[in-house]
Amino acid sequence: MNDTKYWVGFSLIPGIGRVRFSLLEKHFGDMARAWESPAAELKAAGLDSHVAQAVTIRRPLISLDDEMAKLERLGVRALTWHDDAYPPRLKQIYDLPPVLYVKGAVLSEDEWAVSVVGTRHSTIYGRQVAEDIVSDLARHHITIVSGLARGIDTVAHRTALEAGGRTVAVLACGLDQVYPPENAQLAREIADHGAVVSEQPIGMPPRADYFPRRNRIMSGMSLGTLVVEAGETSGALITARLANEQDREVFAVPGSILSPNSRGTNYLIQQGAKLVRNYQDILEELNLSMAAQQLEMKELLPPTDTESKLLSHLTVEPVHIDEVCRASGLPVYLVSSTLTMMELKGMVRQVGGMNYVLARQAREEYRVKVE
Repeated sequence: MNDTKYWVGFSLIPGIGRVRFSLLEKHFGDMARAWESPAAELKAAGLDSHVAQAVTIRRPLISLDDEMAKLERLGVRALTWHDDAYPPRLKQIYDLPPVLYVKGAVLSEDEWAVSVVGTRHSTIYGRQVAEDIVSDLARHHITIVSGLARGIDTVAHRTALEAGGRTVAVLACGLDQVYPPENAQLAREIADHGAVVSEQPIGMPPRADYFPRRNRIMSGMSLGTLVVEAGETSGALITARLANEQDREVFAVPGSILSPNSRGTNYLIQQGAKLVRNYQDILEELNLSMAAQQLEMKELLPPTDTESKLLSHLTVEPVHIDEVCRASGLPVYLVSSTLTMMELKGMVRQVGGMNYVLARQAREEYRVKVE
């Protein structure tokens, strides 16, 4: 987008998030006009007096060209929620970041992602479990998302890299700095084999209130969130709650009832989180047991018009093949062969008796297209 620099400019002004970006875009049509408008017009767009005044005070102090040059120098790309490269799954959450800063690359295969979180004070048990599960997930082409924090987050990122997989780190500060500082080298490796992302602009230091907000990005980019170890007040529980609110799966590793580090995970299981013993529990719950083969199939055989037509007649409720034929007006031989291919691609599932349902991935892709 040629007005990206104006989105970057507004992201530098405190108090302008998803709601106010939406107000500005609706009123002005584009951010270039909004950036150049006086306070009275900003208030007419829906900004309150305090925020409108903040814009007029901060705006003259910001050189948009300098900010874009700074991003280029650091190898950082600013993505607005209109960019094709903006993570599609993140676009689906309510409080999506208007601007996402990315170092590295978020690829289409990163839609098959699981966020892995846990305590900063991990035990030997927690680290071993995280290593075992993450290494298997990475080898099955699942991208690992985490927050680069000490403890379980660090184990998750390192293990994914060592397994030759992709990983994404979500920071609570600008991408010109790393917190904790001892993970600076790890962040560079992640950018080379995945991405480091943040909604915070360049120059923004980490703040306590930014960490819970970055958690919604981690869960929002993922199909589900795995909590490996967590105490009763762990930030990992915030990520799990956000995943629930975003209609994403929540997984938890059980632990000893005597261990403080397992009180949070055991509580999540008690509340309905999926108990996880190994990576297969996650893949089965997400219908990704054949993820690697499905990825190959999708790359070799792109979607067809017939598949698109059948998708419009399938839902989360079982539909018999005869009903699909009647609704689509297609002959049974074509519907049968196409549904078989769609099942191999992971787009649909047969749930018995020639009844079919949309698989989760296809369901979400179809919902995005319709909306």
